[in-house]
Amino acid sequence: MIKCSAASTLILGALFASSTASYAEETGLFRLTDRGSPVGINAREPSLAPLSDGRVLLSWTEESGTEAEVRMAILNGSEWSDVRTINVSSKTYINWADFPSVVALAGGGLAAQWLELNGPGDYQYDVKIAFSKDEGRSWTDPIVPHDDRSQREHGFVSLVPDQFGGLTALWLDGREYDSQTEGDSFENAMQLRARQINFDGTMQPESLLDVRTCTCCQTSAARTASGDIVAVYRDRTADEIRDISAVRQADGEWTEPATIHNDGWEIAGCPVNGPAIDTMGDRISVIWFTAAENEPKVRIAFSDDGGAQFDEPLRIDLGAAAGRVDVLQFADGSALALWIEYVGGGEAIVMCHVTPDAGCVAPQALHINRGGGSVGFPRMALGGTGAFVAWTQPISGADGSTTIRVVEVALSP
Repeated sequence: MIKCSAASTLILGALFASSTASYAEETGLFRLTDRGSPVGINAREPSLAPLSDGRVLLSWTEESGTEAEVRMAILNGSEWSDVRTINVSSKTYINWADFPSVVALAGGGLAAQWLELNGPGDYQYDVKIAFSKDEGRSWTDPIVPHDDRSQREHGFVSLVPDQFGGLTALWLDGREYDSQTEGDSFENAMQLRARQINFDGTMQPESLLDVRTCTCCQTSAARTASGDIVAVYRDRTADEIRDISAVRQADGEWTEPATIHNDGWEIAGCPVNGPAIDTMGDRISVIWFTAAENEPKVRIAFSDDGGAQFDEPLRIDLGAAAGRVDVLQFADGSALALWIEYVGGGEAIVMCHVTPDAGCVAPQALHINRGGGSVGFPRMALGGTGAFVAWTQPISGADGSTTIRVVEVALSP
């Protein structure tokens, strides 16, 4: 079902015609406030997280010589805190699609995850998780959540806080990546695994959630008001169908994977384009990219029963979808959707307020990147005064250098 507005074609045409950096800023369709950012040169791959008091936390990676720093700062209104370093290492794994993040925990703590190389290969790295009690000024020694210590890929992490000050970590695990059992039609299978971790670093046993997933698409997970965790990811069948699946944890037990919608996207490789999920109460929205039948689309599906069932998805893109999605769920059942469209040789960051009944009525571009480089995977968070969006911003004429842009989007007229 397509629930794009009839105005979508006009919006897309205006994007092509616009010569400014941001069509939304030019027309005033959205009220945007540029919040700047406290980052240094070559900052990239931002992530955003809401704090309980309405402030917003920005984390990112910043390269300096042979080392890379995982850093963070907190935005309070229009003022940024000092920059706080989470980790510095020459082994930090840097990838445009698999990047660090920080979450706020119950009781005021923080948890951060990043990746570190564990071998000479490009895809040999471990997940590292550390905790802070003082808003990132100091951090515990990092722990590795996966039991596997082989020189294989472990990444694409989602952190889901619990009510006790700890969290559940989910990740893609490559311990079986280059092995194949007799009679198995799969080669190079990644797994989805999870583990509950207390704030003191103690861990419960690992859980294997799916034995075969797409290799390098982001995972996403959130907790409902009832305490259940719903995780979404790109799955992979023996016939190379790579649609979006969900698993739920209820009363401490994980369900079997279930496909959210049978797009039927057959692709013999990873599209590097994972889904996103958000919850409010027991309402859930999941957004994803698919190119089934060689037609790129962005779809969103809603659930009002904690993810037990999802409605028929709505198509919300403008016809030139690149994916790289994010979503914020609202209490009234609607959602704020974010994705990338290809526009005149550039990338448009498109936002739309989506309702289950009307779909996406007025898609709008927040920014158009027309130069070299890429905006990467823009991320969103809901703060006390509006929605915040952050993305990697290539610096024009700076030979590949980047910075990070953060904007606040007013949610009311």
